[in-house]
Amino acid sequence: MSPFPSKVSLVGVPFDQKSSFLQGPALAPTQIRAALHNGAANYWSELDVHILEHPSFEDKGDIEVKTYFDIEAKYKAILQSDTRILTLGGDHSIAYPIIRAHAQHFSEPFEILQIDAHGDLYHEYEGDKYSHACPFARIMEEGLTAKLTQVGIRAINPHQREQAAKFGVHVIEMRNIEQIKDLQFQHPLYISLDLDGLDPAFAPGVSHHEAGGLTSRQVIDLIQKIDVPIIGADIVEYNPHRDVNFVTAALAAKLLKEIAGKMLG
Repeated sequence: MSPFPSKVSLVGVPFDQKSSFLQGPALAPTQIRAALHNGAANYWSELDVHILEHPSFEDKGDIEVKTYFDIEAKYKAILQSDTRILTLGGDHSIAYPIIRAHAQHFSEPFEILQIDAHGDLYHEYEGDKYSHACPFARIMEEGLTAKLTQVGIRAINPHQREQAAKFGVHVIEMRNIEQIKDLQFQHPLYISLDLDGLDPAFAPGVSHHEAGGLTSRQVIDLIQKIDVPIIGADIVEYNPHRDVNFVTAALAAKLLKEIAGKMLG
């Protein structure tokens, strides 16, 4: 089997039981799809891929998640159908079981690009080592990726700096964002896009507002400049309870098209 199937499946994971502060991302897959299909925009990516007309694109709907530990098994089963997966979360805790499934399925090493305001590298958070504040600590502990690059970080603390140093994470903080112009990847890539990586001016519909973030244009440009295969991706942490006029849902739908377009192109 080719390590990089041509098919791309859209899958929703309506799960937010590992969220801190606020819940709501479990509602995100439905709302992002509604924004995608509401007629206000077309289905073309900026790089000229019509995702719905593409013969290799399929929306598989949402998986049923009874417990957090169901996610990995469900993703293993989907990956066995010879597809790559673009996920609509859900809180960021889902990245760990999803990437764990990818690491077991694909034989070739891959890197992760994490776009986020937060490192999500806590050893544990509020007594839970599977919190949405911890997935990348679990990923790095288990050696699931060849390299983790974080872009947009601006809510870091000493513990997470220690964790990043311990695991050899490449952290591009917002105060050093000019470094993204030199960003290069040596392996196939998994993208984990937390919408709070964008400034709240562009993405108010998230639980944790952190000013001083990325613009929507910066994120789109970053996606479009990727020059290695994308083996999978997730868009997480959209909270419809906090959105304003569905602008964040529209942004998520736009980013969905750009990532899917790159995967299919």
